[in-house]
Amino acid sequence: MNKKNSEFIIWATENRWDITEKSGSQLNLDSSIISRYKEIPNEYLDFLSMVEKCITPDEKTWFICEDEFNNSSAIEFKWNEYESLSLEAAMDDYIWKSEITSWWDNYLPIVMSVDGGYSFYAIDLTNDKGVIVRGCEPEFEEIEKVANTLEQFFDLIMSNSVEFSVT
Repeated sequence: MNKKNSEFIIWATENRWDITEKSGSQLNLDSSIISRYKEIPNEYLDFLSMVEKCITPDEKTWFICEDEFNNSSAIEFKWNEYESLSLEAAMDDYIWKSEITSWWDNYLPIVMSVDGGYSFYAIDLTNDKGVIVRGCEPEFEEIEKVANTLEQFFDLIMSNSVEFSVT
């Protein structure tokens, strides 16, 4: 069990997040996720094996967990909602659509927010493997680096240094 994951879960619980720990540690991600994102960092897989649901107290920001990735969640937003919105904006421009899909192939969304607008945090799976980035509307694919690792991202959340709303 990852110590930082446990520390974050305790912090989130104490700070009134709606967090549900998984009863078992078995992780069964949909094959489409596994085939698209072949190198998901172990730290995030550990988190997914521990947490079933993780939502901020205002219910405007949430971690994408196993049920969301498997499209079996009660949350109305799909795990790839922002990619879908970008593809919709590209309309019939097939080159642009291909560029959008290729971009999202390299960034695994892990947190979604609707606080003041749409934003997300994702794990960079390119050369900076494991780096956490943030993007927001209207150009979701224009990102900024937030943390070097998932552990550092948790530290930033616990120190209230992470911005969930679109500013």
